[in-house]
Amino acid sequence: MAITLRNPEGLPKIDVYRQVAIASGSRLVFVAGQVAWDADGTTVGKGDLAAQVERCYLNVATALAEAGGSFDDVAKLTFYVVDWNPDKMPELLDGISRATARLGVTPVPPTTLIGVAALDVPEHLVEIEATAVLD
Repeated sequence: MAITLRNPEGLPKIDVYRQVAIASGSRLVFVAGQVAWDADGTTVGKGDLAAQVERCYLNVATALAEAGGSFDDVAKLTFYVVDWNPDKMPELLDGISRATARLGVTPVPPTTLIGVAALDVPEHLVEIEATAVLD
């Protein structure tokens, strides 16, 4: 595995991600921001943040698999959430939990959450991009 995840002393220990990813692989994979589209381009979970987060994770997993990787290879995730406020955290975490259960993974790479005014279309509530490193 090309990624080692750490929580250094002196930084808060966050349950849903680690503060540092140390990459030792030789191939970088950049996954475009994934929204809640199915294979036909239909939005999944209109109005449901948790459902959209789940679908975004599944789409990221599909993109990683195309490169020969998995969530074990992810060095960084970035979330873009429309009209973010802390009250949305339970829905976000629910979507992550549902996706990771379906995928059988526990991805905890360094993560950034950015609140945005809008995404590509009004139905999309979240977009997730990933950077991975493969051996």
